[in-house]
Formats: sequence, C-alpha cells, structure tokens
Amino acid sequence: MTGFFFGATAVILGAFGAHALRQVVQPEAASAFETGIRYQFYHTFALIVAAILYEKFPRKRILYAGYFFIAGMVLFCGSLYLLTFLKATGYVGMKSIGLVTPFGGLFFVVGWIALFFGILKDSTSFLKSV
Repeated sequence: MTGFFFGATAVILGAFGAHALRQVVQPEAASAFETGIRYQFYHTFALIVAAILYEKFPRKRILYAGYFFIAGMVLFCGSLYLLTFLKATGYVGMKSIGLVTPFGGLFFVVGWIALFFGILKDSTSFLKSV
C-alpha cells in the first residue's frame, strides 16, 4: 500500500511539475524537481517488488530494503521537492536542506544492496537446480 501511495503522489507531483512549476521557477530548479519525480517512480516500483519478494521470501533484508527505499524517497526526493519550493517562494533560509539529499541517495543504495543480499541465497539455489 505504501508503494501505491508513493506512486500516486509521484503522478500528482509530476503533473504539477509539468503544468505549473515551470512558470514559477528557473529551469535548474524544475530539473531538480523532475529528478525527484523520476527517482520516486523508480523506487516506488522497487518498493512494490520488495513487497512481492518479501511475501515469497520472508527475509529481514528484503523487509529492510523496503524501509530503506521509503527513507530514500522521503529524504532524497523530499529534499529536492522542498528545495524547489523554497526557490519558487523566494525563501532563502533552509538552503542547507540540500545536505539531506545525499543521505537519501545513500538509503537508495543500501536498499538495493539489502534487496540483493535478501534474495541471494534463494537465487543461487535456484540457479543450481536449473
């Protein structure tokens, strides 16, 4: 359900970015916003795949991968959205929010690694049986 929520919000934010945002921010801010949308979509699908895999292979690493993807979306994508909003409103405070973005990216990487190791045991036994 969380994956579907993030998917729906990505569509809503993407529509906003495509129709309204370009009129109020500079191109580089719109580009950052689009990057947030793109990564939110990628990791929405990753989150849904992790949930499906967890049902088949209930491993803690797969579960943690989902949590890492959620944290990454909140931190990475959320910080890009917030930075774009701050630029659109002309608010100059809180520019240090951009320091959060790399931590969100790190959560994405750790999520993919956790997912890899979460299914590694089952994938090697599957490959041996083929």
